[in-house]
Amino acid sequence: MIAYLKGKLIEKEPTHVVLDVAGVGYFVKISLQTFSALNVTDELVTLHTILIVREDSHTLFGFFTKDERELFEHLISVSGIGPSIALVFLSSLSSIEIKQAIVSEDIKTIQNIKGIGAKTAQRAVLELKDKINKEILADGQNPTMFASVNHRLRSEALQALTTLGIAKATAEKSIDTILKRTAGDVTLEELIKLSLR
Repeated sequence: MIAYLKGKLIEKEPTHVVLDVAGVGYFVKISLQTFSALNVTDELVTLHTILIVREDSHTLFGFFTKDERELFEHLISVSGIGPSIALVFLSSLSSIEIKQAIVSEDIKTIQNIKGIGAKTAQRAVLELKDKINKEILADGQNPTMFASVNHRLRSEALQALTTLGIAKATAEKSIDTILKRTAGDVTLEELIKLSLR
């Protein structure tokens, strides 16, 4: 398996990138999360990858963070969710929003993702809830961070920060760090102020 690629970003599109690694151009499919996190001005870019081999193709999928790659692996383990649908998942919602939806059994949010029906949404919750809960606890995160109240708080803070011109990926990272540090015990105003520091 190709665990990661480190090279020069030659081409960047919302659905894929081309990375020059030692003179070889790798075509790597990506999510919108990874697209927004990549900076074209970076001399060297590292993508955590998964190579999926099918009878008729060898496809590389790349992710800006290991966390996103792990979530992709979880999603494709669910019957009815292939690599393309998993990328749509990761392009429609942030990793933390997907985890929140699964942990809080928010079938409606999952069903809003293109290509996901009620049965697949229920299967995703059933098969992934325990795995994701274990990961949250193993990371030392408070599971209450994934409660719906915090989901709404996070969404409102994210909207405010992006309106102020802060990049979505930067805002998400800042908000998640603060929610983790405060265990979700923070007001919307405090969350926005702390994220702007």
